[in-house]
Amino acid sequence: MTRRVCVVTGTRAEYGLLHWIMQDMKNDPDLILQIVVTGTHLSPEFGHTYQEIEKDGFQIDRKVEMLLSSDTPVGITKALGLGLIGFSDAFDTLRPELLILLGDRYEIFAASTAALIARIPVVHIHGGESTQGAIDEAFRHSITKMSHLHCVANDEYRKRVIQLGEHPDRVHVVGGLGLDNIHRLKLLTQIELEKSLDFAFTTSKRLLITFHPVTLENATAKEQMTELLAALEELTDTQFIFTMPNADTEGRIIRKMLTDFVKDHPQSRVYESLGMLRYLSCVAHVDGVVGNSSSGLTEVPSLKKGTINIGDRQLGRIKSSSVIDCAPKKESISNAIQKLFSQEFQKNLTNVQNPYGKPGASEKVVEIIKNTPLNSLLKKVFYDFPST
Repeated sequence: MTRRVCVVTGTRAEYGLLHWIMQDMKNDPDLILQIVVTGTHLSPEFGHTYQEIEKDGFQIDRKVEMLLSSDTPVGITKALGLGLIGFSDAFDTLRPELLILLGDRYEIFAASTAALIARIPVVHIHGGESTQGAIDEAFRHSITKMSHLHCVANDEYRKRVIQLGEHPDRVHVVGGLGLDNIHRLKLLTQIELEKSLDFAFTTSKRLLITFHPVTLENATAKEQMTELLAALEELTDTQFIFTMPNADTEGRIIRKMLTDFVKDHPQSRVYESLGMLRYLSCVAHVDGVVGNSSSGLTEVPSLKKGTINIGDRQLGRIKSSSVIDCAPKKESISNAIQKLFSQEFQKNLTNVQNPYGKPGASEKVVEIIKNTPLNSLLKKVFYDFPST
């Protein structure tokens, strides 16, 4: 008997992680894949990235419009309300037997809330992680409590999910999904990448930069981005590849600053959406990544590249020795860049081990989806650690 399984995706980065799960489900005769897209996928400002999903051969079953032309707290709160309405209608029509959600964004929080009320069991991927500088921290743990099966990246995160009261039998260590892209994609050569980017690599040093707002701090987007750009401006013989931030509070401030910076610096480019293939190919052909994106901690180490992790957005995540932490201040960022470029640091990257495991997570998730009985998932008992 086939099983209807619905995947919700709201951002380009999230879809990049879910891609191989969706592909393996599509190819499995025992599963009926349903896809609901929302968030920035449907926004022209963010590149209409739902089209990338369609180009990959997937059929989108429902589109839930929820993103407003505002990145203020009020705007995002209203977007949550629109999401609840849209997801309730989508789930009522599609009637999935299981829902797959990844991560910690507010779009996914809305989907999990609607699923809970509709009595749809949820598989949550990448729970148990910690990002103390972002509002996503609270969303992630809330989604965990509204979910019924958990696929986590490592043993430390499994312990954390169990600590939240989830039964150990429902918490599975599968590894980081992003590693499957490194394993299953054929990355572009430098010549192919330059052609795709329309950007020739003419300098001896290159950096890939992604910086998102720190959502639990007030009015910091402009100040922190100013410090980062000031540190970059001092570099010589260095090219910069920027990716735009996500749709968090104050994200538009960063977007405007990046656009202005690139206009004045011909050795830099900014891209709305690189897609997973071009993003990972960029990582392979630069000296390191800079910013506060989770990919710098979860995926980049597997490509033996260094990461400069700025500020508190990823505070609490497990990190490899390839990650250099620094404060969101010009001097601290400059010191971190100097360390990144140093011969000793670059030499040690060959020995880096990624704490997020090895490729194969997508296949493990699909097996869990196929083989877990659904008849007793909805009722959960809070799991208490045995008394000592």
